[in-house]
Amino acid sequence: MRDVLVMFFMLGGLFFFIVGTLGILRFPDALTRAHGAAKCDTLGAALCLVGLMIYSGLNTASLKLLLVIVFVWVTNPTATHAIARGILKARRNTKGGAESH
Repeated sequence: MRDVLVMFFMLGGLFFFIVGTLGILRFPDALTRAHGAAKCDTLGAALCLVGLMIYSGLNTASLKLLLVIVFVWVTNPTATHAIARGILKARRNTKGGAESH
């Protein structure tokens, strides 16, 4: 049963990684690409890491994997937000728009 759960989570994570990659290739501009990639990568990584936690059982390795999941959940959206703000500021500067905040 444990192997089935591990395979379910790992395949789910792989699915979201593939969808995120297709989003990067297919979306029209940088903001939508960043959004699609961030959402799918965060979920894909979390699912794969949960699968690894189930595989390793209840030990210190699973606690470390849980900390990695928390780290990814915090840093990935934060980094994507910073990249998106940079893109918007660059667009304003090239169009001669309002001053950046």
